[in-house]
Amino acid sequence: MQALLSLHDVTKRYGALTVTDAMSLDVTSGTTLGILGPNGAGKTTLFNLISGDVRPDSGRIVLEGRDITSTSPHRRCRLGVGRSYQIPHPFAGMTVFENLLVAATFGAGKSENEAYAPCLEILRQTGLWPRANQRAGSLTLLDRKRLELARALATEPVLLLLDEVAGGLTQHEALELVALVRAIKTRGMTIIWIEHVVHALLAVADRLMVLNFGARLAEGEPGAIMADPDVRRVYLGLGS
Repeated sequence: MQALLSLHDVTKRYGALTVTDAMSLDVTSGTTLGILGPNGAGKTTLFNLISGDVRPDSGRIVLEGRDITSTSPHRRCRLGVGRSYQIPHPFAGMTVFENLLVAATFGAGKSENEAYAPCLEILRQTGLWPRANQRAGSLTLLDRKRLELARALATEPVLLLLDEVAGGLTQHEALELVALVRAIKTRGMTIIWIEHVVHALLAVADRLMVLNFGARLAEGEPGAIMADPDVRRVYLGLGS
């Protein structure tokens, strides 16, 4: 099966520091890849390369058979790369529903009339329906995280990049977000998810990849990866 997303020897350097080191990666449609790694491992840079926020120094990025290495972030969004950010930054003065309309019109290229029904459905899917007319700036952290995810969905992605959506939440709140991500996955969405809350990834991911110093330390089935001695040493701080 052809990969939805492929990275071919992608490298990014800042001066003498290599933050992504000849990374090659295939993500199959409909699967979820979880990414772990210590702070500074290159996780966010990898997302920035995929979304187009930074350009690689070498290598290629291919989405659905199309080379997007030099494509702008705006164009990548229109091609189906949706992204949430670790720290939500909604349009605080707008309502929750208005935030989704902005994402759908500018991100997916829909008219406001075309965007109306899909945005209502996303409100239902993400549990934000009761907050539709509430100002985004007044939301709890959990609902801001929901909104961040909902805005990404409103751009109609084929690939969803999730950056620590469970971060900063209580265990109960994190479980609610995990259930939401799992539901999105069951509808066929392809997901790459960076997360420090390991149990969240283990509940959803088909594969795990662990990064260290910009390179792949390990990749494979979640149970095997979490039992890997190198992963336990580098990421969990445990002896082998």
